[in-house]
Amino acid sequence: MTGEKIYEYDLDFTGVTDYGVSLEAILSGKEKVPPQGARFDVAFEGRVSGRLSGQVRGVDYIRMRADGRIDLDIRATIATDDGCRIALSADGVGVPRPGEPIAGLFENVSLTTAAVNYAWVNSRQIWAPGTVNLAVGKVHIDGYMQ
Repeated sequence: MTGEKIYEYDLDFTGVTDYGVSLEAILSGKEKVPPQGARFDVAFEGRVSGRLSGQVRGVDYIRMRADGRIDLDIRATIATDDGCRIALSADGVGVPRPGEPIAGLFENVSLTTAAVNYAWVNSRQIWAPGTVNLAVGKVHIDGYMQ
């Protein structure tokens, strides 16, 4: 990945809201993703480290498509160790690995803040690859500033 790595984070799911079919039922094979897709609001939190360090908490409003693709719509807050807040907004895709509850993640991230010490995040784009293990609710992401 090109660009400066400015963060990495490991997240845990803290809650899942479903809309008609549960994520657990889909992952266990008891249900298939319906033809119209399935929506899940996945709350998460964890630690961010690197040039940005602190805690991150948010929600990914995912749409799981019947063809297997997972569309991401992420909103989160990074609370830095020095007391500032940075808004994180991202979209992207999850690509499931066949036969596994793991998906590769490919995120397009924008960061926004009025905090003077972090103003540098406002004008740059972040590309963030990673993985999610849906069975255990764990995410790892590396963020590269372009």
